[in-house]
Parts: sequence; C-alpha cells; structure tokens
Amino acid sequence: MSSVQAPVFEAFIVPYRSLTRKGFVIVAAAMIALSATVAGRFWLLGAWPVAVFSFVEVPLFILLLVINLRRARASELIMLNAQEFTVIRTDPAGRRKQVSLPSAWLRVDLDAGRGASRLVLSSHGRGCEVGAFLHEPDKLSLFEALSDAVYRVKNPRFDNPQLCDG
Repeated sequence: MSSVQAPVFEAFIVPYRSLTRKGFVIVAAAMIALSATVAGRFWLLGAWPVAVFSFVEVPLFILLLVINLRRARASELIMLNAQEFTVIRTDPAGRRKQVSLPSAWLRVDLDAGRGASRLVLSSHGRGCEVGAFLHEPDKLSLFEALSDAVYRVKNPRFDNPQLCDG
C-alpha cells in the first residue's frame, strides 16, 4: 500500500482568455450583423465582390473565435511533495499527460533566451517545461513560488524543542 504525501506546493494553471461563451455569442452576432449590413449596402451599390468577401470573412472570424475558446480548456496541475514533482497537463481535447520527476535533485530554471522565457524544472537529466502559456510576470511569479517550494523541500525545518539548548 503506497502512502500519498501532502503537497508542499500545488498550482492549477489555465491560459488567460477574456472571452467567455456569452461574450463569444455577442461578438459573433455583432460581427454577423455588421458584415451583413456592409455586404448588403455594397451589393446594392453594385460592388458585389465586397459582399462576397464579407461572406468569406465571417465564417473565418467565427472559426478563429472557436479555436480561441477551445484552447482555453487547456490546463496544467503542478504538484510538489517531498518525494516528487508532478505535472498533469490537460490539452484542449481533454487528453491528460503526466510527468513526474524526483524532487531530491530538482532544479528550477527560468531560461530567458530569445523571445519568451521558459520555466524548466529538471532532475537527473530529464526536464519539464511548465507554464508555457503564461505571460512573463505570471511566469516570474510561478518561478519564484516554485523555487521557494523546492528550497523548503530540500531544506526542511525541524521544530524539536528537545534539541534546543535553552
């Protein structure tokens, strides 16, 4: 029987998306109405190619909004306990993938190369990037919190009054 350790650190990360489902319906309806109005006006003026373009751009716009909503379903659950670091990733389709690394030799690195930085945790030659979809300030905050948690795991504080010279 295996014993489950209480996490020292736990974070549930989801990509930031400001558009809700209700917002999606409102924006799509407004785009359809605006595009139909513009297309109708240009059709009446004899500029039918503009109307054709409007009927092509609306489905494309809605498709991009749907992709945005779908990607918002992705998430990462990050857990750290005394024995291991675990990341459970859920992709937009709902498929889960779990990565575990031993916490004894765990390193937390914030690689600031070209473009966006990468938050990488590694142990024994294996690495795992977390928070790839986070903005830089959020990634830095997660880096600081994870670094602190890893330090606490590696340097436990024992409170034993019998050992104190008092």
